Amino acid sequence: MTVNMQVNLGGLVMKNPVTTASGTFASGREYSNFFSLCDLGAVTTKGVSFKPWAGNATPRIAETASGMLNSIGLQNPGVEAFIKGDLAWLATQNVPIIVNVSGHSLNEYVQVIEALETQESIGAYELNISCPNVDAGGMTFGCNAKKAEEVVRAVREKTKLPLIVKLTPNVTDITEIARAAEAAGADALSLINTVLGMGINAKTRKPQLARVVGGLSGPAVKPIALRAVYETYKAVKIPLLGMGGISSGEDAIEFILAGATAVAVGTANFVTPSAAIDVISGMTHYCETYGVGDINELIGGLLC
Repeated sequence: MTVNMQVNLGGLVMKNPVTTASGTFASGREYSNFFSLCDLGAVTTKGVSFKPWAGNATPRIAETASGMLNSIGLQNPGVEAFIKGDLAWLATQNVPIIVNVSGHSLNEYVQVIEALETQESIGAYELNISCPNVDAGGMTFGCNAKKAEEVVRAVREKTKLPLIVKLTPNVTDITEIARAAEAAGADALSLINTVLGMGINAKTRKPQLARVVGGLSGPAVKPIALRAVYETYKAVKIPLLGMGGISSGEDAIEFILAGATAVAVGTANFVTPSAAIDVISGMTHYCETYGVGDINELIGGLLC
């Protein structure tokens, strides 16, 4: 049977519901050696700031029994270099582009958007107000409903492109932040970003990360992510981009059933370069097996 896999994520039309999680795929150049990026629903870039960010001190990655800890700190060359380099290359790949936007302050978020608005190749923005690995901005905005609303509203005034706001699980009530972002003009929400965690080397008695605390991702966070998507789906009317521990088509279907319109594959990319493509194939196979003619039929279809 033919399955319709096309979805609409807040105005961004994707031929299938799978994109890549920011920070796990760079801008796709390396992964294009393994598969054609145009087979993805979209590519989500690494975080882009106004000026270059050096990132955090090393070590800044540590493997865990069920995922990984990272404290990269959104290292990137800045928006000007991004436009001339990665974005120019991505524009030739025939795939919708979601640019992840980062900042230390409200003004920096706005500056990045203003710079990117000159580029016709961008399909949507993902506003990162949820990174746990920077000392200012990042998760500071995502943990406070008023601050989240302020930064989303400021960015909303600068663009008509679909605006996806990325939420942190490191809050008491994620739906409070979700509703604030929706009220400020978000077209969609992406969730979840990494969960705060740490690792200790018992032999050296030192932390595994130079910054001590970092973001946990991978299979360990999937139950947390599913719960967050399910609760947020019931709290807002805008579509959701679900992520957190997805490594198979069935994982992705679980997120769709919980209320996600689309999904992002993250840590699995480090294990298997073709992970995102494998997820698309797995989702299609699930639909064929269970007689689902349109993936949209499954959104929020959890039977309770």
